[in-house]
Amino acid sequence: MIFLFLAILSSASIALILKSSENRDLNRYAVTSANYVAAFSISLILSLHSSTIKFEAGPSLYSALFIGLFGGFLYFLGFIFIQKSIRENGVGITGAVSKTGIILPVILSMMLWKEIPNILQTAGVVLSLAAIVMINVSPRELDRVKGVNKTIILLFLIVGFAEFSNKLFEIYGGTDYKAVFLFVVFFTAFWVSLFFTVKGFKNGRKVTKTDIITGLLVGIPNMFASYFLIESFKYYKASVVFPTVSSGTIVMINLGGYFIFGERLKKKDITAVVMIIAAIVMMNYR
Repeated sequence: MIFLFLAILSSASIALILKSSENRDLNRYAVTSANYVAAFSISLILSLHSSTIKFEAGPSLYSALFIGLFGGFLYFLGFIFIQKSIRENGVGITGAVSKTGIILPVILSMMLWKEIPNILQTAGVVLSLAAIVMINVSPRELDRVKGVNKTIILLFLIVGFAEFSNKLFEIYGGTDYKAVFLFVVFFTAFWVSLFFTVKGFKNGRKVTKTDIITGLLVGIPNMFASYFLIESFKYYKASVVFPTVSSGTIVMINLGGYFIFGERLKKKDITAVVMIIAAIVMMNYR
């Protein structure tokens, strides 16, 4: 349970750090690039100091390289489509779609590796997804979306497969090489991100110290969120891990917003948080 909690805490920290600087007109591409620098640097340090990594040619190293490249490209592609969806569909719809993207790795894990949750866990998954939609989507934003558009479908698939890459590596690469895998993921995403950062800079978008510092601060919990997520697969099925971390992160963000930033919780937010807490208890029942 400790690794699930640490994954939730790390994921929530990313949002809370960004929230603390949301009124500073940040260069998103620069923040993202700096974030990946911090993430792949920490992953590299952990890799070099790990006693379990031999850097010998074999299934674990190949899985870290190839699945890492796949995941790294999807990580940044997800960032691009989140920005696109926010413009087209609004923040709430985008947040709901990106968070419910966890259903894809859950279904794939059930199909490929027979990781079937029990009845109570299944009810918890459904309850958590309902709460995620409730907390993100308002009737006004629903009116804005005219049917399920191409951007929403692609965002759902990209985010889902990006999350699935973590489980894919755990199955075929084990967990000993997870620091190497995460290095490849974040190093790949960095170069894609850097391309857009440089492109924006040439078009007059400045890169400030605040952008760099914010990105570096975000990169630390970003790396550990994936690190602890992969570690959680040792003890729980993917059908439990993904919904627990996703919904638990929402609870932590709302609590952080209330206690740190003094934000008032709406009735639907409080209801959704209670639903999520109940869902987490149900999903972790064995």
